[in-house]
Amino acid sequence: MCPKSSSTEDSGDASHLIDARIGALNDWRGETLARVRALIKQADPDVVEEWKWRGVPVWSHAGIICTGETYTKVVKLTFAKGASLDDPAGLFNSSLDGNVRRAIDIHEGGWIDEEALKALVRAAGALNASTRAAKKKGA
Repeated sequence: MCPKSSSTEDSGDASHLIDARIGALNDWRGETLARVRALIKQADPDVVEEWKWRGVPVWSHAGIICTGETYTKVVKLTFAKGASLDDPAGLFNSSLDGNVRRAIDIHEGGWIDEEALKALVRAAGALNASTRAAKKKGA
């Protein structure tokens, strides 16, 4: 299935496209993407799956929580507002110099603290919701 240009697919289509991506990877990257996807959904049952930018899985709740990019040597979870999130477990290990985003690079054979990841996802969703509420209040 070929995704539409850079538009967002509806949630059902996006979920199928993410399933297809995981299946097509057929290696540690697919397994890793599937596992982080499950953790994201556990952390935020109201998360919306999207498919953007010509093939990037995106998880949103009142705004983008994170993306799940797959490269040859890494699965990268990029948190849209990661610089504003507390990361007591030190999961963020990439894109540390930016003012907004932060990322977690997961390499083959590597893994991260699942509870810490779920806490980041919940915090990102809460930050998005509070930002959206503040914008509505000020409008």
